[in-house]
Amino acid sequence: MSRFPELPPSLPRRGNALTKALARGLLTLFRWRVDGELPDRAKMIAIVAPHTSNWDFVVGILVVFALGLRVRFLGKHTLFDPPLGGLMRWLGGTPVMRDTPQGAVADAAQVIRREERVLLGIAPEGTRTRGKPWRSGFYNIALAARVPLLPAAFDYGRKALRLFPLFEPSGDYEADLARLQALYEDVRGRNY
Repeated sequence: MSRFPELPPSLPRRGNALTKALARGLLTLFRWRVDGELPDRAKMIAIVAPHTSNWDFVVGILVVFALGLRVRFLGKHTLFDPPLGGLMRWLGGTPVMRDTPQGAVADAAQVIRREERVLLGIAPEGTRTRGKPWRSGFYNIALAARVPLLPAAFDYGRKALRLFPLFEPSGDYEADLARLQALYEDVRGRNY
């Protein structure tokens, strides 16, 4: 039986009883669940890894609707071209130009500061290519916006979206990166 945690009061919401039931039904059918709890914080960045397949997006969107959670996410700009651009924006997406990542950091931090409640989802690898090192954008956004990180994992071995404890960036990227990546040591992506 699938398990879905209740949303704390601070988190942004979306959807209704029908969308929640449909998403929970599909996740249950495919034997996926959510392990862990969502912290009661109005603003945070979810780093979701490993990102090894287009199926990660499908699972992620189903989890968002199953929980009734409104999530914003960053995606490469070509995903927002027709015919899918309108859908991607409606789902919470914001296009990012990969050749100007510094502007994306400032823009994302400004969105977080401006909104009353926001959960921004980011794939720290920035790509589905297996074995790529994590990019620092997620960390720089968190520091600029002064928000914590919520480590989350697409664990295909357990068929679970795993939520780890909230992580407060210290400002020491290398040390924090090592601690964050250690959380994912036993996680199996789809294409591993």
